[in-house]
This record gives sequence, C-alpha cells and structure tokens, in this order.
Amino acid sequence: MAEPWSSVEQVAAHLGVVQDSIYRWIDARGLPAHRVGRLWKFKLSEVDDWVRAGGAESGEKSGTRTQIARARSRS
Repeated sequence: MAEPWSSVEQVAAHLGVVQDSIYRWIDARGLPAHRVGRLWKFKLSEVDDWVRAGGAESGEKSGTRTQIARARSRS
C-alpha cells in the first residue's frame, strides 16, 4: 500500500514543532516537500530520513553555544 501524503499541520504534529518551523525548514534547510497547488504535501518517511540525516539540527543553537562559551572564557 502506498504511503499517504501528509499536510504541514500533520508534519508539525509528527515532529512536535510549530507550523512556521516547517515552512522555514522547506525554504532554508531543504525539508523534502512537494507543492500541490497552494499546499505543501509530505511523505513522513522522507521527513524522518531528513531528520535522521541532521536536517533539523539548528546551526543557530550551536552558534549561540559558541558565543556563550566565548563570553564565559573572556570573563
């Protein structure tokens, strides 16, 4: 049986994030998504593979940690 298509809302719930994160990840991080008219559709298996490959890792967090570590070492 073919895997069903999922919506942004379903993917956000699946990953435990807000829908805005899904849209940002499509644009900035290559979250695998398929445009159907005005809607984005997903295969959860593709999304899970993307997460496992590190696609959802936040470079912003590691950058923040680096900045905090530098600030602590200066004081």
